Amino acid sequence: MRQSRKVLTLCAALALVAVTAAALPALAARKSEASATSTSAKAKPTTRQFTGVVTALDKTNLTVEKGGKKPSTMVFTRHAEMRTVGDLEKDARVTVYYRAEGRETVALRVVVKPAKDSTSER
Repeated sequence: MRQSRKVLTLCAALALVAVTAAALPALAARKSEASATSTSAKAKPTTRQFTGVVTALDKTNLTVEKGGKKPSTMVFTRHAEMRTVGDLEKDARVTVYYRAEGRETVALRVVVKPAKDSTSER
């Protein structure tokens, strides 16, 4: 009788191990999905900056060109919530703080650098 109890206990333990082993991949997948959604919800979109000269300006877009050894041009999407410091006009030197949203680069803030005046203090 003692031996049958041992066998019965051993079979129950093996069944419990088999059920747990079968459920582990599903639990691991749920945990990784939960951690992926929690980290993406916490991640802030990064704000970047680009400094150059305004080459084109209209109601929806702002084009800024950077010179030097590695010249580059970027086109930013403007929106009503964009803040501007200074008078934004063509050929003004600016720093654009932007964020990438999908395939667009959206300008969040534009800071116009003061023009260098060559006639001052002669």
